[in-house]
Amino acid sequence: MSMEEFNKAANDLRNLPVLPTYAELAVVYGLYKQVTIGDVNKARPGIFNFEGKSKWDGWKAQEGKSKEDAVKEYIAYVAVLKEKYPNVEVIH
Repeated sequence: MSMEEFNKAANDLRNLPVLPTYAELAVVYGLYKQVTIGDVNKARPGIFNFEGKSKWDGWKAQEGKSKEDAVKEYIAYVAVLKEKYPNVEVIH
């Protein structure tokens, strides 16, 4: 899997017709950060930052995973989301 495929998957994710669930977003966020930065490098957000904690937890769940494995998993997971949330064309 190449970075070109990874970037295409990231673009495909942004173009889904609906927003995936928070749990799904936490997975893709965690994999994305693991690919682009590596292991978590900052403290977990505060108690009232619910979105930040969810993102951090998703990233922390990927800790120790190699960049190559994270790229493969990210591309595969986005493919699953694309099947789950297909673009539907409305015919008039």
